[in-house]
Amino acid sequence: MSQDAAAAGPAKPAEESAQDGGEQKKQDGAAEGQEQRRQPAWAARQDLIAHAPDFVSTLVSGDQFGQTGGAHYGDKIFNIGGRAEAKRALSGPIPRTEIDHLVEVFRGSPSFDEASARLRDDRIVLLSGGRDTGRRAAALMLLHQLGIRQLRSLEPHTPFSALPDQLDTSAGYVLCDLSVSRNRPVREAQLFALREQLELTRAHLVITVEPSAALADIPSVRWEPPSPYDMLHAHVTPLTGEAAWAGLCGLTAVKEFLTRHHRPEEIKQFARRLIAHHRGEVEEEQLAAYGETAVATQVNRWLTEEKPGLRDKAFLISLAVFDKAPYAVTAELGDSLFVRLHKIDDPNVRPRIPVFGSSREERLRLARADGYVTTEVTEWGPLEGKFCAAFRDERTPGMLLQEVWNLHPSARPALAEWIRELARDRRPLVRTRAASATAQLAEADLSSTMAHLVEPWADDDYFGSWLTAANALTMAELVGVPHVFQILHDWCTGEAESRRWTAVRAFGLLGPVNAEETLSALLDAIRRPASADADQDGEEEDEDDGSSEKEETRQFAEALELLLLAVTKPVLNALAEHLDKRRVGTDRAVRTHALLAFLQACRQPKGEKSDRPPVLDWYALATANGDTAMTRQLALFWQTLLADRAYNSQALGILRGWVRRADADPDVESALALLLPAVVSAPSNHRRVSHMLRSVRDLEGVLVPAAKRLLTLLDPA
Repeated sequence: MSQDAAAAGPAKPAEESAQDGGEQKKQDGAAEGQEQRRQPAWAARQDLIAHAPDFVSTLVSGDQFGQTGGAHYGDKIFNIGGRAEAKRALSGPIPRTEIDHLVEVFRGSPSFDEASARLRDDRIVLLSGGRDTGRRAAALMLLHQLGIRQLRSLEPHTPFSALPDQLDTSAGYVLCDLSVSRNRPVREAQLFALREQLELTRAHLVITVEPSAALADIPSVRWEPPSPYDMLHAHVTPLTGEAAWAGLCGLTAVKEFLTRHHRPEEIKQFARRLIAHHRGEVEEEQLAAYGETAVATQVNRWLTEEKPGLRDKAFLISLAVFDKAPYAVTAELGDSLFVRLHKIDDPNVRPRIPVFGSSREERLRLARADGYVTTEVTEWGPLEGKFCAAFRDERTPGMLLQEVWNLHPSARPALAEWIRELARDRRPLVRTRAASATAQLAEADLSSTMAHLVEPWADDDYFGSWLTAANALTMAELVGVPHVFQILHDWCTGEAESRRWTAVRAFGLLGPVNAEETLSALLDAIRRPASADADQDGEEEDEDDGSSEKEETRQFAEALELLLLAVTKPVLNALAEHLDKRRVGTDRAVRTHALLAFLQACRQPKGEKSDRPPVLDWYALATANGDTAMTRQLALFWQTLLADRAYNSQALGILRGWVRRADADPDVESALALLLPAVVSAPSNHRRVSHMLRSVRDLEGVLVPAAKRLLTLLDPA
């Protein structure tokens, strides 16, 4: 896990954080920059895999409906001492044609049956359900199935206390989206008065409310719609016949559609296309494309309609960035984005964030997302019981981010500033998601994303920013953004140190995906001649250049190390060609980096479950497979390291550690028994390894058994 994340301190208010972003960067840079710089490439790769969205890891329970209503209505005004105004009608008739159509396609559910029984007994029922669940259709059908012919719709914002005056006929009444809050709850006495009036007029009333409505102890029925299968069947079979249904629902496009969640209106639209396909008017490819069209339509509604409000829009964007991440992080950082968007939308009014005013269930319902409890990966180990949230349709996050970036450019400054803030966060998850969001924006508009985010990061003087730029370009290449590889190659061979560092780190991460081109680019960069003005600075700057050169050497070596560990055989073959100084074409710079990369690979454990380096077994595996070329190259690496004064002590230290491991692990001893005879073919190397083996002793100064057996193997006499 990441070594660069400190424990997160107290969070600043979102607005203050937005104002002080530059100050925070300067303060954090000195403290955290060195830690970021020292983070090994392998650890950075593990962070990327652990915290990135699914599109990266594949390449290397709640409802999801509408939002709580918020309409405000005033108190009922009583005219004291004056003449009462005439009663104003607050209801209108519902067309019979609408009811007749619903009768053909509506399907009930257990919650419908429960509501029906309560309506029959009490003449009133409160139906609680999300906006896009078909709750209004259910309300109308509840009244219709009682045999009521005259149905009337009450004005949505009718005060509850004014309702009895409106129920003056024996009709069936529907009041949709009654606004109920803690400040204006439904009182039990009001409900009794309403029921009394319904008895007098022999009327019935269905009221629909949001699931978050403050109903206290007032009885209600939670509306759960029928399954998508049942709704689609109801829309299709009246026009195609039951016999055709089996074939239609067996189509791949239909199966795919039914695995995802859809609003009743979307199911209705898909049913029309399915009927058209049955008639030969629409190809199956067009049918399959409807699912993506439905997601795009929903994203457009979220961003362009009055509801959801700006704060919930910011939450949706935050969830697109933090899909399948802890809900609390999504909500916290969504509020930070809201503050920035509000400054653009209404700069003269301070943004207001209700501290305890958001319902998690309602927000997930709005986002068509599921909440679930899972294990969070942290640098200290897994943490159980973390509540996370994810869009039900995996296409939603990318579409949402791309639509915000491309179709709502007024939001770009706020979104870019917010992402830059995420990149400075202490949490590896947040920093990684800043990079992944940038990659998705690059997919929508590469040039603008480079200008707003990637290039400023890469040109910064803070190592953490370079790392974010590298991660963003890595993920952009993984999702197939064109020209990213060319950008990395140009940066890698260019003169700007920060961009070179960024590109080298990205190449190291990308190596397993495109090993041949990555290796070629890295070797081109290593061979790059020194800058023409490198020697024109003073002594102090010369010292900085030396430190910078050392850091760059380490980065190139780590990039080659990742390549070597991920795609061993071709990389080993390419690097081995540069080990012999006497060989024509050998590049001294490549040789240095190749030796460093091999040494670092020897220290790298296999994974979290095993601390045994994979390099330890390479020679034995190549021998078992009869791969003489690979055994020759591995032996050459060890022989070169042992013969080189700059590296022989490190190489002997690694072998010494393996010998100690062999004393407790027979498999390690077997691997060394095959490797060491090939390594000591030169007399000087034989002396070095024999001396090393004689020095491997226990606490009492006794030669460890494994070392003794390996010595005997090398010197039988």
